[in-house]
Amino acid sequence: MNAAYDNTIFGAKNVKNKQSLNLLFTANGISGFAQGISMLAIPWYFTKSQSGTYFNVSYGIITAIVLFFGLYAGTLVDRFSRKANFLGNNLVCGILILAISILGYINGALDDFWVMAVFGITMLNYNIHYPTLYAFGHEITEPQYYNKVNSNIEVVGQSTSILSGAFAALLIEGVASGKGKLFGFEVNMPFEIPRWEIWEVFMLNTVTYFIAAALVIMIRYTPVKQAKVELGSIWKRVVSGFTYLKQHPMFLIFGLFSYSVFAMLLVEIHAVLPGYVERHLQEQGSVFAAADLIYAIGALCAGLFVSKVFSSTHTVKAIIILTLITAGIFFWGFASKSVVVIYLISIILGFTNAGIRVLRLTYLFNHIPNELMGRVNSIFNMANVLTRTLFIFLFSMPFFTFGNHMIWAFLVMSFFLLVSGVVLWVNLQKLQEGKA
Repeated sequence: MNAAYDNTIFGAKNVKNKQSLNLLFTANGISGFAQGISMLAIPWYFTKSQSGTYFNVSYGIITAIVLFFGLYAGTLVDRFSRKANFLGNNLVCGILILAISILGYINGALDDFWVMAVFGITMLNYNIHYPTLYAFGHEITEPQYYNKVNSNIEVVGQSTSILSGAFAALLIEGVASGKGKLFGFEVNMPFEIPRWEIWEVFMLNTVTYFIAAALVIMIRYTPVKQAKVELGSIWKRVVSGFTYLKQHPMFLIFGLFSYSVFAMLLVEIHAVLPGYVERHLQEQGSVFAAADLIYAIGALCAGLFVSKVFSSTHTVKAIIILTLITAGIFFWGFASKSVVVIYLISIILGFTNAGIRVLRLTYLFNHIPNELMGRVNSIFNMANVLTRTLFIFLFSMPFFTFGNHMIWAFLVMSFFLLVSGVVLWVNLQKLQEGKA
């Protein structure tokens, strides 16, 4: 039986902790809205100021820092209440970004260091936020609803990403009235939208963090399964995650290579796409932001339909298919020069990445004990971070920043995903049988 799929309606009356899950989804969506605008505005801010190399090098350094922080983050997820983690995360990030935003308002400008600091804070936040989100959902959901909960998280998250992508497209460069370009196409705008300063974007981010924190405070729930909480040292808890995966090497292989599309997605969005749009397509920031909006539409479709599309396909085989499709579209990006093509790539990438995430999490939910979920996921995340760090530094080399050479980054990523898909295919039978 393929445990990844369940057609039960999530809105059924017998779903336990339904109100708590709805609050969790809403808090995640609200905080993600302004995060999305910031994480699009920052790379384009540096690209337009001809500081793309500074951004990519800083991004690589921050990613390397995240590599070590993520191991600690996983122990926090398993050591403390998931609600407390969620609340504390939103409050701390909100306060830090508020301080940076106020600095911008006072000085009328922000140093590049502080702009990158917000990017770094948000990346560190992700390493607590997402393991907590999925572990929290796992903790308060019955097993038969795992796939539905994962899909709902994806739908809510990507719906807000669509909004943040649309707002980012309008705000990071503004829109002038009259004839001009929007999303890479000639349009005649009857109104004008002023460009937001980067610290104004950060203030919006701050407000949504605090709203999300207020919603988290309202969450009341009864755990479906009482997790065994380890009270040992951080090191002991980290080691227990590694020990589990050492004893179950097939799960380690699955975790490492099923994350490949996600790794390349983040590298593409932040390190590759801004330069590709400006120097290869020779287009404006609205094209870059619109690509993220269109990506989110594809991801939303995955949250709604991926289970139906692959209803007769085993989870692992479906992940392999989606990984190979992504390898193909990245090769398309290398071989083409078209705004329409980059939009098509974005919507397909949205579907493949989000679809893999839903399927991967459901597979892990059905094979990894809840009390180990946080640290095991964090180990996978850290391996993923290391992969991203290597690719970010690679694409920061002068060769890729010269002219339109960023197209070669798409070819490199395509080959990496092809290899990842082959590795999963070689181990398909053992993974299908759940043999560790």
